[in-house]
Amino acid sequence: MGRYCFLSVLLMLISLHTLAATTDFDQQLLSIQQRWAHINYEIPEPQREKAFEQLAVAAERLIQAHPDRAEPLIWKGIVVSTWAGARGGLGALGLVKEARGLFERSLRIDPQALAGSAYTSLGSLYYQVPGWPIAFGDDKKAREMLEQAVKIDPAGIDSNYFYGDYWLEEGDYRKAKVYFDKAMQAAPRANRPLADEGRRREILAKLEIVAKKLH
Repeated sequence: MGRYCFLSVLLMLISLHTLAATTDFDQQLLSIQQRWAHINYEIPEPQREKAFEQLAVAAERLIQAHPDRAEPLIWKGIVVSTWAGARGGLGALGLVKEARGLFERSLRIDPQALAGSAYTSLGSLYYQVPGWPIAFGDDKKAREMLEQAVKIDPAGIDSNYFYGDYWLEEGDYRKAKVYFDKAMQAAPRANRPLADEGRRREILAKLEIVAKKLH
């Protein structure tokens, strides 16, 4: 009986350690997500570049601590790509290439991670950055990635927003409206109210553009 009792206690301690490690990882990832939303939607534009640079360092630490997880790679990619947007110009090209590499690494680990967010983010890069010879922009690849994203997460706010934005850039305003409307109907994300609020403002702004184009 003593041996079985010892084994039971040992298994319980292992389970508690695993749970604590998982909870700590989730909290660190959520912190990065919430800091990103604060930088992207709340702080003044001139301060964003430096703030994103600092957040990228925190995301890299999480990658180093959990090299087998796709989620930190995705979020460093998101941070770096929005950092590129804050920097702008030719100086942003190195950052968008770094972001692409991070998303591709995450896909090799777990394509389904964060409801296919790597496909969403990679697709958005492909239609937003310049094409060859300046950068790697490719509308065909963008569409393939974004189609995969909405297949994995058909009701998601980001997957539908970026696919709608792709169609807006392509000049297909009816398709753009379909996906923007789906994005507006997306359920709130747990612990990410600021990101949802900011994204919905962006969707409404895009829908105004679409409405003008359709009338």
